[in-house]
Amino acid sequence: LFLSTFTLAVSAGAVLLLPFSIISNEILLSFPQNYYIQWLNGSLIHGLWNLASLFSNLCLFVLMPFAFFFLESEGFAGLKKGIRARILETLVMLILLALLILGIVWVASALIDNDAASMESLYDLWEFYLPYLYSCISLMGCLLLLLCTPVGLSRMFTVMGQLLVKPTILEDLDEQMYIITLEEEAIQRKLNGVSPTVEYQTVELERELEKVKSKKTNLERRKKASAWERNLVYPAVMILLLTETSISVLLVALNILYLLVDETAMPKGSGGPGIGNASLSTFGFVGAALEIILIFYLMVSSVVGFYSLRFFENFTPRKDDTTMTKIIGNCVSILVLSSALPVMSRTLGITRFDLLGDFGRFNWLGNFYIVLSYNLLFAIMTTLCLVRKFTSAVREELLKALGLDKLHLSNNPRDSETKPSANGHQKTL
Repeated sequence: LFLSTFTLAVSAGAVLLLPFSIISNEILLSFPQNYYIQWLNGSLIHGLWNLASLFSNLCLFVLMPFAFFFLESEGFAGLKKGIRARILETLVMLILLALLILGIVWVASALIDNDAASMESLYDLWEFYLPYLYSCISLMGCLLLLLCTPVGLSRMFTVMGQLLVKPTILEDLDEQMYIITLEEEAIQRKLNGVSPTVEYQTVELERELEKVKSKKTNLERRKKASAWERNLVYPAVMILLLTETSISVLLVALNILYLLVDETAMPKGSGGPGIGNASLSTFGFVGAALEIILIFYLMVSSVVGFYSLRFFENFTPRKDDTTMTKIIGNCVSILVLSSALPVMSRTLGITRFDLLGDFGRFNWLGNFYIVLSYNLLFAIMTTLCLVRKFTSAVREELLKALGLDKLHLSNNPRDSETKPSANGHQKTL
């Protein structure tokens, strides 16, 4: 649990790298000779980037595998059972795993490129192979972000719609409350009349009762909400989400044009003017603040999209119902996403701040075709997800008008659920 907590702290540090660096650059630019901010300099920021890279490697390759193997260990046969025996078994497992991976790399290097220079480079483990391995994992993290972020950007509207109170347009909340109360009482009477021996009926009725209670709680919250919360906060938040998403797509489109006409737009391009020498945004401090907001928005959207994917739906942690193995897996996933966030933000052109330390040494950042394809795929996937999100209602109505709604052409499992209509009755889409 301590190692998982430390990994999450490293993930938070990796997320804060770019925002802290951008703010520091603007502060140094605004107050170049101020005595009280002399501690804030380029070497400090470079050191933070190197520490974030070091601890990310440490957590990813040592601490989290140690936590997993320690959780599964029992101690070698013949030794006294206890913490020491489990730690010994875990260390032996880690050493054997490292030797196995090193042997596979050695054999692959001998088969593919069998020369003296290639074999000697295997000895340069710390300076060559570990950064190369972390570069590959960073590429995998960026590809995972490419998959999760567009889904999360469209899913954010649904999530905020569930958290906020929607405006009551053509709805009678009192009538819906009355109907929900009657349903709750009817299910409760059925539950009281079911024989305890019929277990499957009892479980099914309890599930229905929980759903009805949840709907009742939501209706009570909507009824108690003020007019300002219903009619102002919800539209404002939806407009804000739409604006941030549109700005993100627009910045990516502009970055694609920059990549086509300017070589310095590459993430691994020439170094910038240095920290505190020039503003990285055309609009100064306002532009820097907008970049920070977009970076945090992309991170939240990527996490929402990660847990919205069908493959990771059962991976979502739940209160009092999450195994330690699943916690370790979640921590590793968040670490990979957060470590790839600065690289993705720079690759997409969300910010012009150069990647510092080991983050700027990734091999694939200098490949023009990979970077351009990444930008194009992000723009296309985000646009398609948003179009599908905002046209789903129109598409369902068109299918219904054409009589094709019975063919179940919609991929959204929520569309088949029953929803209360404006007059309180149930209807099926």
